[in-house]
Amino acid sequence: MKTHILVIEDETQIARVLKMELEYEGYQVTVEHTGKAGLETALQTETDLILLDVMLPELSGMEVLRRFRRENTVTPVILLTARNSTFDKVSGLDHGANDYVTKPFEIEELLARIRACLRNRPNGEKSQLIVEDLIINKESREVKRDGKPISLTPKEYDFLVYLVMNKNKVVTRENIILNVWGYEYEGETNVIDVFIRHLRKKVDEGFSVPLITTVRGIGFTIKEKTDEDHDKN
Repeated sequence: MKTHILVIEDETQIARVLKMELEYEGYQVTVEHTGKAGLETALQTETDLILLDVMLPELSGMEVLRRFRRENTVTPVILLTARNSTFDKVSGLDHGANDYVTKPFEIEELLARIRACLRNRPNGEKSQLIVEDLIINKESREVKRDGKPISLTPKEYDFLVYLVMNKNKVVTRENIILNVWGYEYEGETNVIDVFIRHLRKKVDEGFSVPLITTVRGIGFTIKEKTDEDHDKN
């Protein structure tokens, strides 16, 4: 089966050249010209790699990337950007991009970066997130702790995944709103407290060691025990 690459690029000429060059290299190629259509295709179609333009109509490339990474943390994404500032590069990597190429680019360089990303794709084991005895299967969206299944709503699941993906870090309320609810959210931030209570009841209640910790005045964290902590027990 051919490696499938999704190209999300609004400039028709660039998209046409990319499709031609990639197909010549033996890849299967799908092209979308808007952020909205690109995101829908990315979420609904099995792809091996995404080439994502930053400046897109309807949804920006950064917003497409952010929303896509909420559902898929495995598929490599290479940003195509006409901007050459450090801020844009760092922002893209922080949002989950694997690499970036600045326009105008040489097709040989892009092909080399594509090959590198495909070589470095996470294996199937990366579809699981694990903290202590908590296991999240991202493909099936199943959550278990100590082998016991935990039933979560879609938003509770997204919230928990975000905490686990940032384990051992303190995440602020602002970052939680941004990454779990999105830019479009205009409600009260105390919704986080409600969801934290629900998660604690489902994830921590009945277990001797709680995983979710409040860092007063800052946010929340899920911490793994150190070897020293385990030795104490």
